[in-house]
Amino acid sequence: MAPSVQPSSSPPRTSEGDEKYANVKWEELGFALTPTDCMYVAKCRQGESFSEGKIVPYGDISISPCCPILNYGQGLFEGLKAYRTEDDRILLFRPHENALRMQDGAERLCMASPSVELFVEAVKQTVLANKKWVPPPGKGALYIRPLLIGSGANLGVAPAPEYTFLIYASPVGDYHKGSLGLNLKVDHKHHRAHSGGTGGVKSCTNYSPIVKSLVEAKSSGFSDVLFLDAATGRNIEEASACNIFIVKGNIVSTPPTSGTILPGITRKSISELALDIGYQVQERDVSVDELLEAEEVFCTGTAVVVKAVETVTFHEKKVKYRTGEEALSKKLHSMLTSIQTGLVEDTKGWMVDIDA
Repeated sequence: MAPSVQPSSSPPRTSEGDEKYANVKWEELGFALTPTDCMYVAKCRQGESFSEGKIVPYGDISISPCCPILNYGQGLFEGLKAYRTEDDRILLFRPHENALRMQDGAERLCMASPSVELFVEAVKQTVLANKKWVPPPGKGALYIRPLLIGSGANLGVAPAPEYTFLIYASPVGDYHKGSLGLNLKVDHKHHRAHSGGTGGVKSCTNYSPIVKSLVEAKSSGFSDVLFLDAATGRNIEEASACNIFIVKGNIVSTPPTSGTILPGITRKSISELALDIGYQVQERDVSVDELLEAEEVFCTGTAVVVKAVETVTFHEKKVKYRTGEEALSKKLHSMLTSIQTGLVEDTKGWMVDIDA
């Protein structure tokens, strides 16, 4: 049974007539779903290629209970943002990178995947269809969630006979709203990924196993949990949904993307910006001991952008780090968001105009 789309039962939230913005209290946005008007849906059979999909009303989908996404977790997702500039352009941040990462994940999970061109065009169509939901400059961004799922019915463990590529969107504010810095707990009992697994791709199956650790950490007052490598239990890897960097002197270090860590697009961009302003950037194993001796620590990701870490707790030891105006993370955040929101010239070629 192929998935069908059912219109949302939620009340409409768009403004009347030709008003520029949807009826949203932009100042109150956090990182939570605000359903928009439309989503994008495309399908293809196993062994075939995706062709252009269509924009449909946002709503629930009907899917076979026998499909591999529900039974075996055959699915991937991406996350990227659209920003509104002061001159009213709407820009996407490095969507081609998301398309390539989805293709890498699809190859790992034996899935058909959209071409880079189709992916980027589909993202543009989704944003254009939900243009009113892109927040005003400085009030947030439109978070875009592309999904690739095994949607055709299949009882045994095997690639799905049909795949669905779907994109929905939601306006968002800060991921950690009201927090000046993160307070991380190092989890020394549970591991996010292991060598040879799927930690290096954005598989849906990577996320539910970390929820228990995250819930326990948050119930104890922490912002997030930081995982260690499964092989030795001595090296840091990443938090629940973001990469991590440490700073000591003029050296910025981050764990390598060698199969157990997601190759973050924000991570890649921040590494380049740090190099531009004279820092050495090292991708290497980073031990817990080095983390505890660092001068500064920060996290990066599509949702979190660049966020300073205020404290890290490992067993009974709690370490406080440099934050605030003097922190490198503050400068890198300003550099990155100025590019994303069009406040400075994009000399990197990272931004894509949805009307281009």
